[in-house]
Amino acid sequence: MMGPAHSLSGAMAWLGVGAAAAWADHAMPWPVLVAGTLICAGAALAPDLDQKSATISRAFGPISKLLAGLIDKISERVYNATRGRKDRRRTGGHRTLTHTWIWAVLIGAGFSFAAITWGRWAVLIILFIHMVLAVEGLLWRMARVSSDVLVWLLGATSAWLLAGVLDQPGNGSDWLFDGEPYLWLGLPIILGSIVHTLGDSLTISGCPMLWPLPIAGRRWYPIGPPRFMRFRAGAWVENRVLMPAFMILGAAGGVGAVVMGA
Repeated sequence: MMGPAHSLSGAMAWLGVGAAAAWADHAMPWPVLVAGTLICAGAALAPDLDQKSATISRAFGPISKLLAGLIDKISERVYNATRGRKDRRRTGGHRTLTHTWIWAVLIGAGFSFAAITWGRWAVLIILFIHMVLAVEGLLWRMARVSSDVLVWLLGATSAWLLAGVLDQPGNGSDWLFDGEPYLWLGLPIILGSIVHTLGDSLTISGCPMLWPLPIAGRRWYPIGPPRFMRFRAGAWVENRVLMPAFMILGAAGGVGAVVMGA
C-alpha cells in the first residue's frame, strides 16, 4: 500500500487497541490514546525504510536517504544469506527484512529500551521521529507542498507538547506497566510495523512477514490472500474502499476507547 493508507491503518489499529484496553479494564489516559495513535500512524511508514523513494526515506532529508540505502543493503544481504532453496537471489532488499514481524518486535523493543534507559530526551527523539512521519502520512497533501523545515517544526512542537502532558502525574507515562515510565512506547511502534506488513500482504507481491519460517521450500514466502483478492498499491481499492474503511473503523475505535474508558 501507499504511505497515506499505511498511516491511516496504523492510527486505526491503535484506536482499536484503545477500545479493547478500555473493555479489558486497562483504559488509556487520553494522552496515551492520542500519542499512541500518532506514533502508530508514523511507525506504519517505517518498514519502507528499505526503499529510497519511500516517504520515510525522504522525511528527514539526507540522513534518512543515507539510512535507507544502508537498510536496503543490509536487507539484501540478510535475504540472500537466509533464502530457501526456492527463493530467488535478489539484488535489492525492499519488502524483505524490515517487512517481517521479527523486525517489528526488535524495533519496538529497542525504542522502549531507549525510553526507559535514557529518559526524557530519548522520549522526545522517539516522539519527534514519529510525529514527523505521522504528519507525512496523515497530512500528506499538505506535507508535499510544504517545506521539510515546517514539517520538522510541527513534529518537534507536537513531540514537546505531548511529552510535557505525558510527564504529568496520572497522564499515562507508566500506562500498562506500573513503575516503568514509557515502556509502553514500543507497543504502537510494533503495532504500526505489523499493520504495515498486513497491508502490503494484500497487494500483488504479498509480504514475507513470517520469515524465517520455511513455507513451501521458501523462507521468504510472500504471505497474502488468494491472488484474485489482491490489488496493486495505489489502486482504486486502496483509495476508495480501504482508506474510508480505516477512517470509519478508527473513529469507532476512538469513540469506544473514550466512552468505555470514562
